[in-house]
Amino acid sequence: MRPGDRLRATMSGARRSFDIVGLAQSPEFLYTTAPGELIPDDARFGVIWMGRAGLAAAYDLGGAFNEALIGLTRGTSDDAVIDAVDRLLAPYGGAGAYPLADQFSNRFVSEEISGLQAAALGVPPIFLAVAAFLLYIVISRMVQAEREQIGLMKAFGYSNFEVGGHYFKLIMAIAAGGALVGCLGGIASGRALIAVYTAYFKFPFLVFQLDPASFATGVSVSILSASAGGVLVLRKVFALTPATAMRAPAPPNFSRTGRIGKSLNRFLDQPSRMVLRRLTRQPGRMFGSVLGIALGMALSVAMITIYAGFDRTIDVTFSVVDRSDVSVSFTHPVSDKTLFELARLPGVELVEPVRNVAVVLRNGRFSHQGALTGLPPEPVLNRALNTDMAPIELPQSGIVLSDVLAAKLGVQPGDLLRVDVREGRQPLLDIPVSGTAQTLLGAPAYMGLEALGRALGEAGRISGAYLMIDEAYADRIYSALQNMPTVAGVSVKAQARDAFVALMNQGAGAIRYVMGAIAFIITFGIVYNAARIALAERARDLASLRVIGFTKAEAGFVLLGELAVVTLLALPLGALLGYYMSFGIARGFSTDLYQIPAVFDPASYGQAMLVVLGASLFSGGLVKRDLDRADLIEALKTRE
Repeated sequence: MRPGDRLRATMSGARRSFDIVGLAQSPEFLYTTAPGELIPDDARFGVIWMGRAGLAAAYDLGGAFNEALIGLTRGTSDDAVIDAVDRLLAPYGGAGAYPLADQFSNRFVSEEISGLQAAALGVPPIFLAVAAFLLYIVISRMVQAEREQIGLMKAFGYSNFEVGGHYFKLIMAIAAGGALVGCLGGIASGRALIAVYTAYFKFPFLVFQLDPASFATGVSVSILSASAGGVLVLRKVFALTPATAMRAPAPPNFSRTGRIGKSLNRFLDQPSRMVLRRLTRQPGRMFGSVLGIALGMALSVAMITIYAGFDRTIDVTFSVVDRSDVSVSFTHPVSDKTLFELARLPGVELVEPVRNVAVVLRNGRFSHQGALTGLPPEPVLNRALNTDMAPIELPQSGIVLSDVLAAKLGVQPGDLLRVDVREGRQPLLDIPVSGTAQTLLGAPAYMGLEALGRALGEAGRISGAYLMIDEAYADRIYSALQNMPTVAGVSVKAQARDAFVALMNQGAGAIRYVMGAIAFIITFGIVYNAARIALAERARDLASLRVIGFTKAEAGFVLLGELAVVTLLALPLGALLGYYMSFGIARGFSTDLYQIPAVFDPASYGQAMLVVLGASLFSGGLVKRDLDRADLIEALKTRE
């Protein structure tokens, strides 16, 4: 719709027509939701500005107002002003003042920023730790391969610090190069996200501004992480004496393969026994390779689990907790006899009442401004569930809090909770907490519908209803509901689900795709690096095998068989590490608006295993190609 178009609206039970004369934005309506909904959907709900006189005439409320915005001078106490405003407006039905931090749009934007901060602080350290371990493996193998050159340099008079400085400069070059690429990637990503957030938050504009402190922090953390892995290697450089380093290391003792090897010798051919001997005679090195690949797989498992967690949040919220097709919100609490009118509509199969009451829940210095939801004794369409996804039987007098809300208020079952009701007669209630419920969207609080009515002194009143309908009558039902004067909003669950998916695929939720891509890159890098190092270490041995008669396939089997065994051993360890890692990453992506669970999903582990196996096959193919092209004469020359 554009300026000049006509808009029809039902106001106070009468249909009216308006001319759109302009478009406006306001910071208090950046995040707008229909009554009874938590997720915005601009296609179905919006805000209309009118002249105050015309609006007052439409509702016959001349001289009245239902909201006031108050600006405070510097140094003024929010709490003192809120208390004074509440006392002043209490005789006139004031619903209670609240600070800017609790204003809906401001709170949503703040939650999104907090979600980005949590993801930025919680997720990257895991990736940097894996990268530091990978760099440790690379430099450690390099020092081991160049031990004779290190000894020679020391014999000519180079000090430990000069030799160690050479390798430390290499570490710094790798770290600084990675940090530079990361800074450039961060700038490109930040500029790309500007357009997303401008549309997502409905900001008039956003300016991308480089923050020197962010670059300093990112570069410092990256270099320090890399240095932590490299410094451990430098200890080996300092420990090498010239006489020891210049002497070739003692060859591994392959004369005994142990009991396992003896029992398998008669079943294995010569190349297979060579692979087994290397694995059993160098367990430390093999464990390092296994751990490196396992960490890469753990990252993939954790990120794929996060993808499954987002899907789980959607499925549980819109298929298990809420099993209705349509939800209706009324302009004010009405008699429960209204349910019969809804049930008489053609196509309505089941109607279930609900009572939502605006409250402030308090426990000492902890408080939460939200709603108290009253449900019938045995709800079918909208239920409170425990951690096993089983319905919770609501008590006659107690309150059931979501896990997130109970943790925020610091209460446990049995504690007494102060409920400050902000509508109607606005009573102040003390209600015991009888249990907690598993919720992934929002932070609800539940009570029995009858118990809530008794506590408020308003028995038999409801503020909304959940409907199960026949889809063949959907359009007729929507039209009938929207024409009812007491209906404030009609929410179609399918549309609400689509809006929630769009919400999570933007903003902080979209970062999971970036982290997932980085996890896959690191996983491939670890596997490929392990294969390249194995080739560099065994190039001379493999060339010797070729000279004495081994075919290219047999020599490749000796090299790649080791990689295959290491990869297979890393899979269960990576699955175990990924299971625990996913909890930390899920906590980083969760906000007060929605919680992302770290669930055990066999498909996630299967996909991560396929990623590792695919990286192993691709890396093995590249290494096998280099092995086949190797110059045997050059490989057999002495290293000096």
